[in-house]
Amino acid sequence: MSDVSIRTRINGEEWTGAVEPRLLLSDFLRGNLGLTGTHVGCEHGVCGACTVRFDGDPVRACLMFAVQIDGHEIETVEGLSPAAGTDLRIADLHPIQRAFHETHGLQCGFCTPGILMTVASFLERNPKPSDREIREAISGHLCRCTGYHNIVAAVARAAELLTEVEA
Repeated sequence: MSDVSIRTRINGEEWTGAVEPRLLLSDFLRGNLGLTGTHVGCEHGVCGACTVRFDGDPVRACLMFAVQIDGHEIETVEGLSPAAGTDLRIADLHPIQRAFHETHGLQCGFCTPGILMTVASFLERNPKPSDREIREAISGHLCRCTGYHNIVAAVARAAELLTEVEA
């Protein structure tokens, strides 16, 4: 099977190259580009660990082929954080990341990148969500470490921080 040429934008950077038609987006991001923040859990689209943003909408990278991103924009969790090699300070994190830090919204962190990408899209569309709306928004993500209480608190705090940034 011959490779297919694609052109895309990943975390704000143009990328042009060739990929195998059967290469999963999750494998492309992790293996070809070294964007290992996209975690692979169930490989069936159930757990949400591989969630990235495709033209601003959350999608499961384990359910897409890399060729499908041709002409589209992808954002991974690495697109939220400061550039690699910078001195990491809490104040420099994206407001959603800061909120998860402040409220202890993660434990092992395996599910967190996917949740962050879903939350980024959710809060763009609903900047002042209720707890019920937050729970519904993250319902497609499995976290085996928490009871989701602190994750819900983190999303509510992220909404506050994002409102402060816009003001």
